[in-house]
Amino acid sequence: MSLADIPVGAIKAAYLAPEGLEIALAEELQRAGRSVLAWHGPLALSPEPPFASVWALDIWDAPRDMPFVSIKQAAAGLRAIQRNWSHLPIDFHRRSALIAENLPPVKARPLVFPEPMPTAPLGAWTLLTPERMLASATKSSPFVNGAPRFVEDRVGPPSRAYLKLWEACTRLGVWPQPGEICLDLGASPGGWTWAIAQLGATVTAIDKAPLAPNVAAMPNVTLRQGSAFALEPEPVDWLFSDIIAYPDRLLTLVQNWIGSGLVGRVVCTIKFQGETDHDAANAFAALDGGRVMHLFHNKHELTFFWSREG
Repeated sequence: MSLADIPVGAIKAAYLAPEGLEIALAEELQRAGRSVLAWHGPLALSPEPPFASVWALDIWDAPRDMPFVSIKQAAAGLRAIQRNWSHLPIDFHRRSALIAENLPPVKARPLVFPEPMPTAPLGAWTLLTPERMLASATKSSPFVNGAPRFVEDRVGPPSRAYLKLWEACTRLGVWPQPGEICLDLGASPGGWTWAIAQLGATVTAIDKAPLAPNVAAMPNVTLRQGSAFALEPEPVDWLFSDIIAYPDRLLTLVQNWIGSGLVGRVVCTIKFQGETDHDAANAFAALDGGRVMHLFHNKHELTFFWSREG
């Protein structure tokens, strides 16, 4: 169905796919019984009520179909609902830019980790046609188009993988504290280990390969060379993992640690090779106290969170 053929008011939810992962999102929507009226760029427009998609970067859960005849009317319609709006630019760029110029600016400054997520209400809008706007005053992510930005460290970490850990902890709303004991499985070259150690926690890195020299030299870092899958559970406050492993094997490892009762929190990356294993993702999400989501800094992977506190 073309965008122009969608009846006004028919869109009940919109799901923003991560770049290059439209198929994973489409498969998830189908499995959840959500049909797609049309795709508008990376935005899947659905006639059914929203559900908690793990593959969507952002979920527009209260979309309004807003026809308009002028730039002024479009901007006034948004301002009448609330102040803060983020624009998803897909088409009709000049017209979209003129509408955005008539709205209060949204200061999406980069976060200085660790700091909390933004709390101000933020809506989202896009143009479906030159005279038709889709806008949602509420959405699942507090970030513009589901994309948190950080003030990056381009000197200390040996890879950009640390941004996944920063985003994961920011989304979780908690991060390791000085004095806490952490394990980082599959740590080499040490991006996550570096990020954890920077917070003052004690980190044991587990990997057969060495850490980057500057990470290995950090006073609160210890390298234990070996396989993460051969490690028996031990008392730790945090278990981190960015291991490249089949999801089923990683699930067994995580279940073993959680079942031991020796770990306080788990943050791990579920990596997919080839087709997306939706059953494995659901198995992680079904763990009591667990949660799964796609982070902006993830690729074809999801991040699993678990806390003993639920």
